Amino acid sequence: MTILGIERITYGVTDLDTCWRFFADWGLKEVAHDETRARFETLNGCTVMLALATDPALPPAFEGGPTLREVTWGVATRAELDALRGRFAGQPGHFESDDAIGCIDPNGMAIRVEVTTKRAIDVKGSPSNVWGQTLRVDTPSPVYDRAEPVEVGHVVFFTNCVAEQEKFYHELLGFETSDRYPGRGAFMRCAPHGGHHDLFLLQLPDGKRGLNHVAFTVRDIHEVFGGGLHISRCGWTTQLGPGRHPVSSAYFWYFKNPAGGLIEYYADEDMLTPEWQPRDFEPGPTVFAEWAVDGGLDGNTRRQKDAKAPEGKFMTERKNG
Repeated sequence: MTILGIERITYGVTDLDTCWRFFADWGLKEVAHDETRARFETLNGCTVMLALATDPALPPAFEGGPTLREVTWGVATRAELDALRGRFAGQPGHFESDDAIGCIDPNGMAIRVEVTTKRAIDVKGSPSNVWGQTLRVDTPSPVYDRAEPVEVGHVVFFTNCVAEQEKFYHELLGFETSDRYPGRGAFMRCAPHGGHHDLFLLQLPDGKRGLNHVAFTVRDIHEVFGGGLHISRCGWTTQLGPGRHPVSSAYFWYFKNPAGGLIEYYADEDMLTPEWQPRDFEPGPTVFAEWAVDGGLDGNTRRQKDAKAPEGKFMTERKNG
């Protein structure tokens, strides 16, 4: 049994119209929308559900305000789903239906496992020409007007029980630990072969539980920039970025999300195999970001937020004094 990745995320929100507008700007395809719910998809069919926080059908919230209410993980076949039956017995909120199983994890987040309905797509990022390896010839790198996320790549939670959660996801769902902040955080991937993390658990000194962010995979670093600039032009607020994570090697750009927590475009994360050995890191600003732009880039000036826009056609042009 192998968990393939995130199949669906479900938010409980307080302002459905604003959240609907945000995710449309984010680059997702609207599938359904009424007075109480909205459904969006990424390019490969990964689903983002928005529901009013007062909807009694939602699982309980693990923090106040708008936030994530459920994470659905996908498996490849019905046989793999059936192999998981009974695995969550005794866990809070345990249920089993014909097409899904689930429970509440030790941090209070509802999880669900279903057979995947995501589709294979022919999408490729732009290769980089690095010293000693030329992968792009007679082809310029793209410039994106906006992002079209490929899928939901990972979720990050604040927890008050990081060791218990790491054990839960490893023993019950087969996740592997990629790297750690000892006693403070665990980066976990769904399977031995895969991207650096599908789940990151971070324990704060005050023991706060909640959503940190949801991350959307895009094609390449150029789409991180193009998507971020578009979201900036739409008037949404950067929390941090663009920048680069040393731990996973990924490029990132974080925005504040009206549906709860933060939201991230990212690309170019490390790919790991069973040969990978988890590393230990001491938390700190330079471990989180090798470099980052505080306040983001302005989508109109294409410069750091609040910087003056260029005035000439060329960088060397200056107005006459």
